[in-house]
Amino acid sequence: MKGSLLKRFKFLDEMGDIARFTGRFFREITKPRQEYEEFFRQCYWIGYKSLPLVGITALIMGLVLTIQSRPTLVEFGAESLLPSMVSVSLIREISPVITALICAGKIGSGMGAELGSMRVTEQIDAMDVSGTNPFKYLVVTRVAAATLMLPVLSNLSNAIALYGGYIGVNIRGHVSWYLYWTQVFNALSFGDAVPSLIKTFFFGFAIGIIGCYKGYNTKYGTEGVGRAANAAVVLSSLLVFIIDLIAVQISDLLNLT
Repeated sequence: MKGSLLKRFKFLDEMGDIARFTGRFFREITKPRQEYEEFFRQCYWIGYKSLPLVGITALIMGLVLTIQSRPTLVEFGAESLLPSMVSVSLIREISPVITALICAGKIGSGMGAELGSMRVTEQIDAMDVSGTNPFKYLVVTRVAAATLMLPVLSNLSNAIALYGGYIGVNIRGHVSWYLYWTQVFNALSFGDAVPSLIKTFFFGFAIGIIGCYKGYNTKYGTEGVGRAANAAVVLSSLLVFIIDLIAVQISDLLNLT
C-alpha cells in the first residue's frame, strides 16, 4: 500500500516537473537573444535526416493499406471507392500518427540520449558557469525545431503514402494517374486536412518537450542516459495517442470530421 502511494506521488511529482519545464520553455522562447543558428541546425537534423525513414515507412504504409483493403471492397462491389477510402484514412489518422510515432522513436530518444550525455559529463553545468544559457541553447531550439518540422514531415508522409496507394491500386487493377488523384482529392475536405495538420504541431511539441526534459534532468551517470532515452520514447509515444484522442474529440464536437 505504501509503495503504491509512493509511486503515485512520484508520478504526480514528475508531472509537476514537466509542467514547470514547459512553462520555462515558454518564458525562455520569448526572451532575446534567440539561437537561430542552432535552431536551423536542429531543423536540419530533425527534419531532413528523418525524411528517409519517414518516406520509406509512408510508402509501405500506403501500399499495404491499399492491398489489404481491396479484397473487402471487392466483396461489396465497391472497388472503385478504394482511392477515396485510402486517402481519407491516411490523411485523417494513419499517416500523422505513424509519422509522430516514428519521430518519437528517432527524435525523442536522440534528444534524451544527447542531452543526458551532456548532463552526466557536466557539459551543461560548464555552459551555465561560462555565462551561456544552456536551456535556451539546448532545449528551446530543439523543441521549436521539433514543433515546426513534424508537420512538414507529416505532409510529406501524406504525399508519399498516397503515392504508395496509387502503386497498390495498380498491382491488381488499372487506374490512371489522373483518375486516381481526382478521386483522392474529391474525397478529401477541409475537415480532413486541417485538424490533421494542427494536431501534428502538438505531436512535435510533446515529443520535443519530453525528449529534452528526460535528457536535461538525467541522473545516475551513464546508466541514466539509457533510461532517459527509453523513457523519452515511451512517454512521448503515449502522449501522441492521448493528444490524438483529444484532437478527435474536439474535431467531432466542432463537426469538422
